[in-house]
Amino acid sequence: MSHKLSIDEYDALEQLSKLPRQNKPGVCISRNAKRLCGIKLMAYRKDGTLELTETGRQTLFIKQCIDGLRAIANDPDTALPGPVATFLGKKAHVEVDAGTGKLLITQRGRECLADIDAQMQSSK
Repeated sequence: MSHKLSIDEYDALEQLSKLPRQNKPGVCISRNAKRLCGIKLMAYRKDGTLELTETGRQTLFIKQCIDGLRAIANDPDTALPGPVATFLGKKAHVEVDAGTGKLLITQRGRECLADIDAQMQSSK
């Protein structure tokens, strides 16, 4: 993610990902469409409706993974969406506790969160 996105822009991506194809986009999507199309996270179809690009889907998934990792770090009882839990498990950022069956953040996951936090602090 080379572009810094606002919370509102992430919300627009999330809303667009859940919007049925022929439905009219909401205010949040419309307000952010110009910039998000400019940085190629969403695009206009030939019929004039908006869609997420592959880069937009990847950006949204990365954010969901980071948010999921933070959630598990704060509360092991948090349930993660299937693809996010699978990805974090494959990357060894979380593991299943054999005793409780809950997801636990690994040392690698903690280091990843620390790196993300350090990057966010240095970019401010």
